[in-house]
Amino acid sequence: MTSESQFVEPKVSRAKFDRELDEYRMLEREYRQRGWLLLRAEYPHILVALAAPQLTPAAIVAGVQFDYSNYDFRPPSVRLVNPFTEEPYKANEIPTNLKRSVEAGIPAIPGFVIAPGAQAKMMMQQPLMQAYGPDDIPFLCVAGVREYHDHPGHSGDAWELHRRTGAGRLVRLLELITKYGIQPISDYQVTLVPRVAGFVQKDVPA
Repeated sequence: MTSESQFVEPKVSRAKFDRELDEYRMLEREYRQRGWLLLRAEYPHILVALAAPQLTPAAIVAGVQFDYSNYDFRPPSVRLVNPFTEEPYKANEIPTNLKRSVEAGIPAIPGFVIAPGAQAKMMMQQPLMQAYGPDDIPFLCVAGVREYHDHPGHSGDAWELHRRTGAGRLVRLLELITKYGIQPISDYQVTLVPRVAGFVQKDVPA
């Protein structure tokens, strides 16, 4: 991960980075039992592997890489990465899209009449990992993440509105990713692909 240029006083950002790391380490044993594995923590980066301990056998699902450059004048950058190579996943490679159920209005359907007083609502799945195309690197579309606040579509939801709420805290973001990306995983998806290995031949009498 390439960090943005440091323009905040390094001692300030480093102190706030250390605060995030200290808070994590206080409960690191409990977090490990939940499947959070701290792999690397060198300012300004933190790399955590997220496993799904509810599976048998348990599986490492993804890595999460944080960049706390210029924190907390700027929110942290957050990427889902391959935990072994630290390469960011492309949209067509990502192992989980962090789907969140949201309430949405039902579109008008000709001939369909809604009873008076009834609410025309339905639940739909909204992925929190967003990208423009399959080869793009997706970003976590939630307040408190640098990529979210830098996106022109979120210009009305400035980081300054969330800065003092803890939106960019390490544990808070890991909790969110776990809730929508790891906890919903219930089983392995196995695909059996037939393969032609040769011909079946009948016995031919001499």
